[in-house]
Amino acid sequence: MRVDDQLAIRSCRFGDIRLVQTLIATQSRSRRACAIGYGAHVRTTADVLVIGAGVCGLSTALVLLDAGFAVDVYAAEPPHHTTSAAAGALWGAHLVGADNRVSNWAGRTLHRFRELAGDPEAGITEMAGLVASPAAEPEPPSFTRGAGPVTPCDRAELPAGFASGWRYTAPIVAMPAYLDYLLGLLLNKGGQLHLGQPLRRLAEAESLSAAPIIVNCAGIGARDLVPDPGLTPFRGQVVVTTNPGLTEFFVGERNSPDEVTYIFPHGATVVLGGTQQEGASSLRPDPVTAERIIAGSIAVEPRLADAPILGHRVGLRPVRSRVRLEVQPISSRRYLVHNYGHGGAGVTLSWGCAHAVLTEVSALFGH
Repeated sequence: MRVDDQLAIRSCRFGDIRLVQTLIATQSRSRRACAIGYGAHVRTTADVLVIGAGVCGLSTALVLLDAGFAVDVYAAEPPHHTTSAAAGALWGAHLVGADNRVSNWAGRTLHRFRELAGDPEAGITEMAGLVASPAAEPEPPSFTRGAGPVTPCDRAELPAGFASGWRYTAPIVAMPAYLDYLLGLLLNKGGQLHLGQPLRRLAEAESLSAAPIIVNCAGIGARDLVPDPGLTPFRGQVVVTTNPGLTEFFVGERNSPDEVTYIFPHGATVVLGGTQQEGASSLRPDPVTAERIIAGSIAVEPRLADAPILGHRVGLRPVRSRVRLEVQPISSRRYLVHNYGHGGAGVTLSWGCAHAVLTEVSALFGH
């Protein structure tokens, strides 16, 4: 079904999610040739238009919907094609600018994740694991803070090449399943998702919808959309394999800041990483990098040697000196609320930032 370069997905039941995903996949494959539509254009009655369908955009839309606002989400890519889909994703603030708001946002998200861990559809598991360093560090990495007790482990427990390590427990999120879960909630609660051409400037968003509030959750896309030259991509690449029976996560820092070894089990699959390449923007998986990731993971966990490779994912972390969450007036009656620049902590800050956006939106509506 064609509708003016735009795919609009209206409310449906959770049972219809496979249909929605099929429509999204079909539209993604044929974007250049045609557009597929399911539903209608962006509503003229929406209170809020959220730009971006990654974890921050969907979480923000859900919080606003729960508060009683009519919400549309507009994105150039479906959730499974966003940076969020490439995340590991272990709770913990990583590659995010120094900001006294971050710990509160992360804490609120941690609480929500632990609530959702009881729902098998959400794809969230509270998991024990090990974080290690090649140097004899006196303290654990900062991203472990706030999850709960962190205890040093014996040197004999560490894989070869690591000199210090700590054990702790934190939520780990299977992102494809979690994004499906968030999308299902969005549609079930009356929200709408619209996929169309990338927005080149904010003025296009203003003309797209009559909503008095626009929330910018465009991630790395905000670099050109705003524009914001202070936003830098940090490329991340991962390999997905079958799970040979792993039940604990592993994060191993390396001497090079561009590299890290991590192993995140997600039921039948495992996500292996990774990279954090500053300024790199290619979304094409690099075979040499993939081989390095696989070799490093096998060195830590030999059982991965025979695990079949299921796929490769690449995402661009939107790193900024400080998360941008603030209101920008558009006119006397329209406002833009920025919510981007979460770096490698988009998943970790998602619910906290969503509630911060709700505070701003409610104030603008006089609630």
